[in-house]
Amino acid sequence: MAFFSLALALGALVVPARSGVTYPDCANGPLKSNVVCDTSAAPAARAAALVAAMNNNEKLANLINNSPGVSRLGLSAYQWWNEALHGVAHNRGITWGGEFSAATQFPQAITTSATFDDTLIEKIGTIISTEARAFANKGRAHLDFWTPNVNPFRDPRWGRGHETPGEDAFKNKKWAEAFVKGMQGPGPTHRVVATCKHYAAYDLENSGSTTRFNFDAKVSIQDLAEYYLPPFEQCARDSKVGSIMCSYNAVNGVPACANSYLMDTILRKHWNWTDQNQYIVSDCDAVYYLGNANGGHRYKSSYAAAIGASLEAGCDNMCWATGGTTPDPASAFNSRQFSQDTLDKAMLRQMQGLVHAGYFDGPGSLYRNLSRADVDTENARETALKAAEEGIVLLKNDGILPLSLNSSGFQVAMIGFWANAADKMLGGYSGSPPFNHDPVTAARSMGITVNYVNGPLTQPNADTSAAVNAAQRSNVVIFFGGIDNTVEKESQDRTSIAWPTGQLTMIQRLAETGKPVIVVRMGTHVDDTPLLNLPNVKAILWAGYPGQDGGTAVMNIITGRANPAGRLPVTVYPSSYTNQAPFTNMALRPSSSYPGRTYRWYQNAVFPFGHGLHYTNFSVSVQDFPDTFAISDLLSSCGDSVAYLDLCPFPSVSINVTNIGGRASDYVALGFLSGEYGPTPRPIKTLATYTRIFDVQPEQTQVAELNWKLESLARVDKQGNKVLYPGTYTLLLDQPTLANVTFTLTGEEAVLDNWPQP
Repeated sequence: MAFFSLALALGALVVPARSGVTYPDCANGPLKSNVVCDTSAAPAARAAALVAAMNNNEKLANLINNSPGVSRLGLSAYQWWNEALHGVAHNRGITWGGEFSAATQFPQAITTSATFDDTLIEKIGTIISTEARAFANKGRAHLDFWTPNVNPFRDPRWGRGHETPGEDAFKNKKWAEAFVKGMQGPGPTHRVVATCKHYAAYDLENSGSTTRFNFDAKVSIQDLAEYYLPPFEQCARDSKVGSIMCSYNAVNGVPACANSYLMDTILRKHWNWTDQNQYIVSDCDAVYYLGNANGGHRYKSSYAAAIGASLEAGCDNMCWATGGTTPDPASAFNSRQFSQDTLDKAMLRQMQGLVHAGYFDGPGSLYRNLSRADVDTENARETALKAAEEGIVLLKNDGILPLSLNSSGFQVAMIGFWANAADKMLGGYSGSPPFNHDPVTAARSMGITVNYVNGPLTQPNADTSAAVNAAQRSNVVIFFGGIDNTVEKESQDRTSIAWPTGQLTMIQRLAETGKPVIVVRMGTHVDDTPLLNLPNVKAILWAGYPGQDGGTAVMNIITGRANPAGRLPVTVYPSSYTNQAPFTNMALRPSSSYPGRTYRWYQNAVFPFGHGLHYTNFSVSVQDFPDTFAISDLLSSCGDSVAYLDLCPFPSVSINVTNIGGRASDYVALGFLSGEYGPTPRPIKTLATYTRIFDVQPEQTQVAELNWKLESLARVDKQGNKVLYPGTYTLLLDQPTLANVTFTLTGEEAVLDNWPQP
């Protein structure tokens, strides 16, 4: 908890949580002689000294997100619930107004993931946390932020999929690594505390009578270890994120926030997430719904028993939202639902998190100088625009793009509700941006004559006459459509991934005018098949949720001021997929009646994962690479410098990337692994490595280094173990494949990680 100093020796214990942090006064307040204020002491000792100074009533009162503090110790009320998914966001922990009326709003994670630019992701995390800390330093926020969402985007109907980096577990790991590093900083003092959520196998809001509050995700150990948990392994084991949020759903019969196998056996013991005493927070009202609440799991017969089960399993802080009853840890403790040792551990973990955030370090400490001048900087604005441009994916282009605007009297019809709805481009969990630049505004600022007409979101029988008239008066038509976050959002999934009927009808009518049509698809999944069969739909772009400068980014790409190089972080499925794959089926691998999940197992994509076109063409070749490696040599060369065998480096692959077209462009080098090794059935190919290279000029060759580790070569067996198998491996470069390199691993198979069984 974070708390502010009250000049009271014995004040009331429970006070309303303030909207922003007030740091403890370690120089003059009640804690001035306490070890917690000694910056030379070890973090564990500092936290332990503070917990030792608290009595049980004080500890119990502060087990919830809206913590009242301990006034006699000079600890103020603290709100653990602060949001910054893609920028400092509106929520109960943050106070907006005055000189803090705006903060940079980057594209959503689904769009920044399409950049395949991890350096950029880290920079975004750094800017967000810098602005967040500036808010906190002025008493307008706290130090814990519940971001990022690293759940894999398993099903295209999921309402929160756009909050994630996409469908691939490895890609989500790399995105999480970069973002958490940016958010928390190089350490050991965190700029802010990041929270990886939602642990685990959470990717359903509602499907009939099944909701996130009562869903029991049936997941095999193999799928759990191979797909659902690797992003959290990265967060906990490798990135040492300060906090993890347990999810609403159950996993194999046990609610996640009462699941000791997930929170203790795997998270704390197997991944060694204990060396800094990080804390686990429940999703809001998740503890309430694992008890006897209507619509919940009914896992325990009373709320007190639910609180006890959650805390004993490893949860340390319970979030309470408006949907459930306020947690009463004191009643649960007094009825012996959890132990003294559990109470002390929970409090110690929370306090040590605040120690690592520099909460007790005084006004001259690291990050305490951040202020309003560090919010909405020119660098932040440039980075937001760059992220949007890099994340736009060119799906189809019949040569119309980039659009030439040289002829006099050139007019553009811009049709659709997305065209001038800048707020829609932010997506969920947003704050107030310094500006909103929609495509119409951006086009007019470029001097383009725009004929704008609104369009439908979901209405099936929209009037198309005004749009057709605007198209007839224009040289080219740009239609902006898709599904926005009023349709796909938290607590709401979709039942269809087809283009909305009204929008599709309008696109068809526009194409019938004979004018070339460019479709800019926003949001996440819709089936583009109908558009691919319309001859006058000359180009399709996907921009997701591109943030505060999304309109500028889209128009820069369309006009060639910027060049597209983004790649899809998801599979675009046909609309029939929703009839073939029940939402509640968590399995990844296909069967006779089940098509499987993600690009690794599903074979009939409209656009595959990794698809993305350019305004130029590239050729790729592989430099000399060894053709044989002995497994024993790979492991012995790793030495003692790497804590986990799966993190041992594998020799990098150098590739020559040549721009054989006429325009400069970035290029994302994707490496997928395939081959004859390991158990069957196995995926046809799996993303193993990637990098983005920049500004490759026409006729220029750049060398890209594809770095990877043994984790990319290992496969997960049915017991969840990571195994390095002998056999023939092929690295496939790009999507579709432009080049490949084949090599062999020899010797005996080696287990890189033994997975703990339930």
